[in-house]
Amino acid sequence: MRLFKCAVCAQLLHFENTRCERCGHVLGYDPVQNQLLALQSGGEQWRSVAADEAAYRFCANADHGACNWLIAAASTERFCLACRHNGIIPDLSQPQNLTDWRKIEIAKHRLFYTLLRLRLPLATRAQEAGGLQFNFLAELPASAQAPVMTGHDSGVITLAVAEAEDAERERRRAQMGESYRTLLGHLRHEVGHYFWGRLVRGQNELDAFRATFGDERRDYQEALRIHYGTGAPSDWQNGFVSAYATCHPWEDFAETWAHYLHIIDTLEMARAFHLQVEPPLDEGGILQARIDFDPYRIAQFDTIIDGWVPITFAMNSINRCMGHPDLYPFVLSPAVMGKLGFIHDLVRQKAAPLPAGAASPAD
Repeated sequence: MRLFKCAVCAQLLHFENTRCERCGHVLGYDPVQNQLLALQSGGEQWRSVAADEAAYRFCANADHGACNWLIAAASTERFCLACRHNGIIPDLSQPQNLTDWRKIEIAKHRLFYTLLRLRLPLATRAQEAGGLQFNFLAELPASAQAPVMTGHDSGVITLAVAEAEDAERERRRAQMGESYRTLLGHLRHEVGHYFWGRLVRGQNELDAFRATFGDERRDYQEALRIHYGTGAPSDWQNGFVSAYATCHPWEDFAETWAHYLHIIDTLEMARAFHLQVEPPLDEGGILQARIDFDPYRIAQFDTIIDGWVPITFAMNSINRCMGHPDLYPFVLSPAVMGKLGFIHDLVRQKAAPLPAGAASPAD
């Protein structure tokens, strides 16, 4: 994620801001330009206060306080590039559902920021049968239905709305023995399953995938049964980013994919703040790093890892000073770094080309 600033008063802004707190201008995010625009009203349309003459409308979900993304005024679409992937949303007449859904949309829009920056294929269900769709489901009383299970099936990602409630998500994290569980992490993991089908299975990359992650033809349900029955191997950190990643190559890929998105997104923000790590006690320079590169454009994954490890050491150390758990409670072994490198190369190979003469909407 990058930093944004108001074009009117230069106030620094968060990605989700809908109004500048300093000058009061309405704000809207244009995903095509990757800009958070200060807007002026022109009837039913909005225009940037800058020189841009384009006219915009807000996504229909702005009416619910769940989206600040813009659509070209001439478009026939009601929803933005992120919200048009929604299939089912909870009953918004229930106040708790509305509150929870708004939290989920914050996470989903951050996910789509990254997917769009990576120029990955993002067909909707309306565009093709296997397109990407999100179903956000609220659980009914236990007598009425089985609990909602978060997961992916043939392009449809289901998320239990209850995961938006911190106490419930923490309960599930402890129950599952996980060190990390967030809405954004869920979405990044599940979309990894979707892109496995689009970029690996659908692009004749299976041999390379199997050489890195293992043979996905193993019985998946049996693999889950064994995992939940006996747990992960004691030495799982030598080859996997999480214990859950050990259960099957599909889950290994999805877990690693999620971490790749964590890393790319966080390093972009570190770059925006010109972060550098240079502890005087580190006489050998092992933890020295200057985040002066764009992780979306860098070709060599080693550069990304060389920046990521010192940054996470510093962030974890600061979190501990505040009595919080580590911000990034994971160990990246050489084998895991190799898997992350596989995904980095895969994404770069499969990214849609920029139009001739166009600049990436990165800065």
